[in-house]
This record gives sequence, C-alpha cells and structure tokens, in this order.
Amino acid sequence: MKRIAHVNSPKELELFIDFPHELYKEDPNYVPELFIAQRDMLTPKKHPFYEHSVVQLFLAYDGDKIVGRVAAIYNRNHNAFTNRNDGFFGFFDTINDQETVDLLIKQASDWVKEKGANTLIGPVNLSTNDTAGLLIEGYDKPPMAMMPYNPPYYVPLLEKTGLTKKTDLLAYEINVNEANDKSVRLIEALEGRLKRSGITIRKINLKDFKNEVAKIREIYNSAWDKNLGFVPMTEKEFDYLAADLKLILDPNFCLVAEKDNKLVGFVLGIPDINQIQIKIKRGRLLPTGIFKLLFGKKNITRIRVLTLGVIEGYRKMGIEACLYGHIIKNTYGTKVTGGECSWMLEENYLMNHAIEQINGKLYKRYRLLEKAI
Repeated sequence: MKRIAHVNSPKELELFIDFPHELYKEDPNYVPELFIAQRDMLTPKKHPFYEHSVVQLFLAYDGDKIVGRVAAIYNRNHNAFTNRNDGFFGFFDTINDQETVDLLIKQASDWVKEKGANTLIGPVNLSTNDTAGLLIEGYDKPPMAMMPYNPPYYVPLLEKTGLTKKTDLLAYEINVNEANDKSVRLIEALEGRLKRSGITIRKINLKDFKNEVAKIREIYNSAWDKNLGFVPMTEKEFDYLAADLKLILDPNFCLVAEKDNKLVGFVLGIPDINQIQIKIKRGRLLPTGIFKLLFGKKNITRIRVLTLGVIEGYRKMGIEACLYGHIIKNTYGTKVTGGECSWMLEENYLMNHAIEQINGKLYKRYRLLEKAI
C-alpha cells in the first residue's frame, strides 16, 4: 500500500536527495546534482530562502520502497510581492504511476493550503530564481547547468491531477560556428551605435566582486520585476548564489553594459558544469568526484547563458543583442563550441528576438503548471 511520509531527519533528507539516482540509473541523459549543494539548499539553517519562507519535504513509499518525492513550498516573499496567495511544489520525482503522483500532489496541495495558499504552481526548486519548469520538449540531450530534467511520462501524470499550463519557458541552442557573418556585422553595427551613446560593454571585475554583485542584483531585480512569476532576490539570496557561481565563473562570459560608470545591463554565462557532473556518481565529491570537478573544468565545451537584464530606459537599443554577441566573440580561441540561452519566457519577445539575431535555435521547452486548490 502506498503512503506519504514527512522528511524530518538528516537520514530521511539523504534518502530524499538520493531517490533520483535510483530512478534515473538507466537514463544516459540524467545528471546527478551535487549532494552537498542539495543538502545545503534543503537545510533551513544553511540557505537564506528560509528566512522568509517555509518548505516541507515528502517521500512516497510503496511498502518500504521509495517511489516518489515532492517539496511543498510556501514563499512569503513571492506572495507579498505579487499580492497573491500561491503555493508551490518542487523537487518532484516519481515512478510512472498515477496513484503515486496523485498522492504527492494532494499532499503538497494540502500543506500549502494550510498555510493560506489558494493556487498550486510548479515545479520550482525553491523559487523561479532557482531551477524551474517541467521538461516537455527536448529529451534527447542532457540538461545544461542549473536546468531541470525529467522523463516524458511526468507530463500526462501531472496533468491528470488537474494541473494545467501556466506558461512555457524556452531554451535556445547556440552553435558558435553557426553565428553567421550577418549576425556578427549586425552586432558590430549595434555596438558602434551604443558607443556613440556613451554605452560600453566590459567584463565583470572579479577583484571587485562584492561591489559588482551588488550592482548586478539591482539590475536583476529591476529588469525582471514585471516578468511572470518573478520575485526579487534578497541580498543574502543573491550573495549565496553569487558565492556558488564564483567557483566556476569565467569573466569572458559575465559582462556588464555601462554608461557614465553606472551599470545599465548585464549578462551572466557559466560553463556547463553538467558536462562534469554527469560523470560524478550519485553527486558525491568523495572519493573521486572532487578530482573530476577540478580537472574537468578546462575541458568544458559549452556554456549556459542563464540570465540577462537591461534596466528600463535602455531597452530596445540593442544592448541585449550586443551582450549576447560579445559572449559569442569571447568564445573564439577557446574550447567552447556552443551553449544554451535559458530560460526565456515564451512571451518575452524582445529577449527571444535578441537570441534569434545571433542564430539561436529553440530546442527545449519547459512548462510551469498550476491549479486552484
């Protein structure tokens, strides 16, 4: 008989984190998350998300065997910012079984409803500032860094619980060699126009990392504030993410647009660390994972452009396309042959057009689901 159990102890948390390894063990595209990173993310004393919000983890059992997992998330900052009463579910994984999915979604719905939510949205881990979306197109390749992955059977199982489409999130593939001459000439012309307006593009200054991060956070929260599902990141949340990313950051792919010493835009690209993590068994750094991570970084051939923002008053000037173009130019002479721009809201025509200008091709689609509870 199937049942749902709360995750309350360190041992149960380890079982929660490890369940996907067993579930996906025959899937060549599965990339295990680093155990230490997942543990910290799901431990309230270690992650700043829990300073304003609450999460409860659940495991589904069939007898003594784990068959599914889910996190119920009540994000108070999101609800205060949007003036809504939403609850979220995330860290969702399951066997191909409708009863299991029904139990997991009902448990998550009931828990967030007790907190005051009238809508369930997901999957997000922990918010839309983290990994978000259900993969619905593009199952033939492993996910890029900090992007979700799931088998096709999740989609109908979740839809049968009453969840329906809220919006789609898009991922564009970029091949450096296919960024045609016309695209390059267009970017160069745009950049010339920007320079005449006093706008320049430069690499992030790692020696002044703390101040650069503070300025980028202001742009991020300002540039994204009208996007569906957006919630501003607190200073501690942004610093937490920045500290993680600094370990793999390459200034060639983290750029800012500046006018009169004021940042007006930025783009953040990171090496696709998943090219290494896919080889790290069960996400453990010991005994050999740490060496794969340290020595594998120099052989990464793809990057993920994970966020770009331009403040109001500087949009539609070509800054977006120029930032993307600079990243492509900075790959020349390196081992990087391509990458991914993700994720983009399907209704964000300005940003999607900027990617298409550099010959980006839509190749994966993710979906946020919702239902009234």
